[in-house]
Amino acid sequence: MKKTFFSSAIEIDVAARRALERHGHALVLGRTLLFFAAILAIAAGYDRHSPALYALGAALLLFFLCLLQLHSQLRHQQLLLHGHMAVLNDYMARFQGSWHQFPDTGAEFLAEDQPQAADLSLFGPDSFYQYLSVARTQAGRRRLAEALQPAPPDFAALRQRQQAVAEIIERQRLAIDLQGLSRLLPEGHNTSGLLLELQKSPQPPSPALLWLIRLLPLATLTSLLGAAAGFMDWLPCGLLVLLQLTLTLPLAPRHNLCLKPLQHLSRELSVYQQLFARLEQTDFHSTRLARLSSQLRQGRGASHSLQQLARISDFAEMRYNFFFFLLANGLLLWDFHCRALFQSWQARAARDLPRWLKVWSEWELLMSLAVIGQTRENCCFPLLLTDAAPRLQAEKLQHLLMPEEKAVPNDIQARSETRIITGSNMSGKTTFLRTLASSTILAWAGAPVCAAEFQLTRLHVFTSIRVTDDITKGLSTFYAELLRIKSMVEFAKKKTPMLICIDEIFKGTNSADRIIGAQAAIQRLTGAQNITLVSTHDFELCDLLSPNDTPVTNYHFAETYDGDGHIHFDYRLQSGRCQTTNAKYLLRLAGILED
Repeated sequence: MKKTFFSSAIEIDVAARRALERHGHALVLGRTLLFFAAILAIAAGYDRHSPALYALGAALLLFFLCLLQLHSQLRHQQLLLHGHMAVLNDYMARFQGSWHQFPDTGAEFLAEDQPQAADLSLFGPDSFYQYLSVARTQAGRRRLAEALQPAPPDFAALRQRQQAVAEIIERQRLAIDLQGLSRLLPEGHNTSGLLLELQKSPQPPSPALLWLIRLLPLATLTSLLGAAAGFMDWLPCGLLVLLQLTLTLPLAPRHNLCLKPLQHLSRELSVYQQLFARLEQTDFHSTRLARLSSQLRQGRGASHSLQQLARISDFAEMRYNFFFFLLANGLLLWDFHCRALFQSWQARAARDLPRWLKVWSEWELLMSLAVIGQTRENCCFPLLLTDAAPRLQAEKLQHLLMPEEKAVPNDIQARSETRIITGSNMSGKTTFLRTLASSTILAWAGAPVCAAEFQLTRLHVFTSIRVTDDITKGLSTFYAELLRIKSMVEFAKKKTPMLICIDEIFKGTNSADRIIGAQAAIQRLTGAQNITLVSTHDFELCDLLSPNDTPVTNYHFAETYDGDGHIHFDYRLQSGRCQTTNAKYLLRLAGILED
């Protein structure tokens, strides 16, 4: 069971968290005792003029600093563990049904020109995007949204993406580690501003200035050592320090402007560096992942370059401390060195940064698509068929957003045809249409689908399921659906294969006009390039004849009643037309209709 893997991993992380907490308490106690012991040793050395006590105090302070460093490392481990546990808890939420509470719904990706997204709950609350997304960056979020599209992509690239997603599913621990590490990034991290600033072409420092900022600090430190040893007077030292401050202070605003992109970026740069290092060190066998890893290793390597930039960012951050600013610039011309290092990095590596960040956004997409294979027992990668005629075949097909143990699987084998699907209320017609269309879109994204088998040719997905009126545009429900059907008819003129799913066709008008309009629309959408499925309560449509050689067939969902009059649905698609209705039963159940 895949759920068992995550529950066991959470137990391991809980035990690790407790161990880190115990270790942390011990370090806090140890460093506190060492600090006071060092102070006491130094004070006693002062009172007794004892070099040995001074040495002891210095040694204790050194151990104190070591414990500070260890505690800093432990805090980083705790942050990593916290992110790791958050990822595991999100996976468990997908098993437990609480994934609906994930904050990132992708609602901003809903667009009027893509009604399939609203019909199939691709974006927004309780959507496929909300279930799938593990992306922390804006670029990764956009990549996932772009992948959930109704048009079939190039099959060669799609097969490579399938292989990459399959390998990520196999390397489940790697994926969880990467996601846990990326949790250290701000949610929705936007790198566009960073890229804009880092890619500005700087004016490199002149060779003369480079020699000056090297020789002046060297002269200053040499004079300090000479004065401390008694070889020379202190006046030249003071003059050199004053000279360096005189050079630094007037140029501080320019240095601030140049180093501004690095302000507060130490943590983000460190996270990206660790992510890239992990990807560079891993050997991948799928073509897509191997290529992504190779892009990171080109030149000096992404992780090495970002490690250098993170170090420069740390140096730049230190200068915002006033006392450090005066001391470091008075002795070392710190600002000049930070600026020179940053400009050198920009000239050497800034042009590669967009490519590196694009690699990570692709990884976020692939890990999001792999979520299905990590959380569903019944799943497979679609087999992409190159037949010219449309074809779609599925076995034990389920809807991703329904609990796996409750979702009733269905089979379908469809070629060029039109299917009229009848059935009582709540029998499963709409869910089936949504399952079929959304699974096709998942196939085009490169993800597994919830089925034992799924095969399909290139099909453009069109839907008319969740159609509503629009007061602002003066559109009634009927006219809105009419426009939706018209777009399908217009696209069908291209003779491009289509999967068309229409739920309760023309439900927004009277029964006489609905039947006439539905018959005309279905005949227009019945063709050799289309697989058309239409659900309806109008049994008159079951007698519809094909206008060409493309067959029009009937399927239905049925219900049964037990001896106590209780209704039962099996949610299984069956051939033939429906023979039962349940509207009166549901009206009585709701207390609207009396016996």
